[in-house]
Amino acid sequence: MKLTLGFSPCPNDTFIFDAMVNGKIDTKGISFDYVMEDVETLNQWAVEGKLDITKLSYSTLLHTTDKYALLYSGSALGKGVGPLLIAREPLDTTRMSDYKIAIPGLKTTANLLLSLSYPEATQKTEMLFSEIEGAVLSGDYDAGLIIHENRFTYADRGLVKITDLGDWWEQTSDAAIPLGGIVMRRNHESELIQTVDNIIKESLAQSWKHYPELSPFVTENAQEMEESVMRKHIELYVNEYTADLGKEGIKAITTLFERAAANGIISQQNSDTIFY
Repeated sequence: MKLTLGFSPCPNDTFIFDAMVNGKIDTKGISFDYVMEDVETLNQWAVEGKLDITKLSYSTLLHTTDKYALLYSGSALGKGVGPLLIAREPLDTTRMSDYKIAIPGLKTTANLLLSLSYPEATQKTEMLFSEIEGAVLSGDYDAGLIIHENRFTYADRGLVKITDLGDWWEQTSDAAIPLGGIVMRRNHESELIQTVDNIIKESLAQSWKHYPELSPFVTENAQEMEESVMRKHIELYVNEYTADLGKEGIKAITTLFERAAANGIISQQNSDTIFY
């Protein structure tokens, strides 16, 4: 059986999926036809139901639970891992409606957190996450919403942090930050979905077994990142929630759905409809 699979070229994703897509573990007769794309492309494809299995932002999952079921492995959650709002110089956050902000996509969890924390910030422009720092430095935008490895590089480029939206979420919700998850189309049998869930967990375990060594699959797709930054990236986004969401991870996700419903972003939803 062949299944389509989508994830990003970022080190946390390639680290998770390396073993299962490159024949390093037993995949129970399943082969994976994979594609690597930026998170916003994957989010759009999820809305369209394009792939069997895909990485997506939790903000997109809010709107796609009719098509996809969340797996218990592969997620990016945690504390101290949230998106950052950055600028060339300090900004008056009481004037957020005045600022032009570059964001990594309307459907990203980063933008959801920005909308929840600063609902008046409406002058947003989508662009590839790796281009946001440059767009702010050039003066084209007053602020930028950065994710992934850019949280390790913005200060070196002379940019300043306005708000850590991860800190804001943790302080106002008392829950970990749900950034991205792995989902599978609901038209597959639950037994197959569970098998894939277990394969992802085993694939991750295989990568940890060889860490801190990084495979070529990770390094060659990391967009000219230094290996030290790759490891920081992995250690930040691949954690206990990635192997299995557990009670705390499930709480974080259901809290996100509840907050989205309370703010009118989605209708109230039973948490049982999120998972398989």
